[in-house]
Amino acid sequence: MLIDAARRALYDLIDPKMRAILWKVLGLSLLCLIGLWVAIRSLFMWLAVPWLQNLFPTMPEWTGWITFVLLIFAAVGLALGLALLMAPVSALVAGIFLDEAAEHIERNHYPDEPPGEALPVFAAMKEALAFLGVVILGNIFALLLLLVPGVNLIAFFVVNGYLLGREFFEFAAMRFMSPPEARAFRRKRGLTVFLAGLIVAGFVAIPIVNLATPLFATAFMVHLFKRMDPTKTVVRAEN
Repeated sequence: MLIDAARRALYDLIDPKMRAILWKVLGLSLLCLIGLWVAIRSLFMWLAVPWLQNLFPTMPEWTGWITFVLLIFAAVGLALGLALLMAPVSALVAGIFLDEAAEHIERNHYPDEPPGEALPVFAAMKEALAFLGVVILGNIFALLLLLVPGVNLIAFFVVNGYLLGREFFEFAAMRFMSPPEARAFRRKRGLTVFLAGLIVAGFVAIPIVNLATPLFATAFMVHLFKRMDPTKTVVRAEN
């Protein structure tokens, strides 16, 4: 079940519609990172450069290269930091398009079944912010465990496998169930969802490819949800 769902999700990534969504996600993510880079650089030039210049007011002129070297290191560090942020930023931006992707997968692969429904805007924003908070805290914990030899790699997969599996499966389930029902269903099938999350975590570990993680995980969990309990895949009742 897991392998078949993952295989279908990989094929979905080369679908023209999914490729179009991916390009939109990457384009908006790049714009966000450029904006962030400009803001941080401007803040650095405004605060740090005057501080460095005042730090050596009486030093000989030849020591000016120290400030220049520090500026180069700061620029390289900022570039590396933004590169590391590309995947999280793309995941956050992709949240705008996940319902569109899920709807396409449902219509393309399950045309004879009732389509799911997107969460209301404010409920979706609440779920997205909660997910972001949990992911940040979980990965801070995983980063701390990186200092423990023999545990770091295991920690990365366990933490991300649990968080990604939980959140993306609940996203797929909430298109057909209320949030409490989706969480209860996820807990009922917890081991399978966790194993699915490990597959997503493996996808995350591949540089550059991991930029497509949100779309892969969405397609994967939609297929998995459909296979787990299709007889109970009913559209969420209107409140």
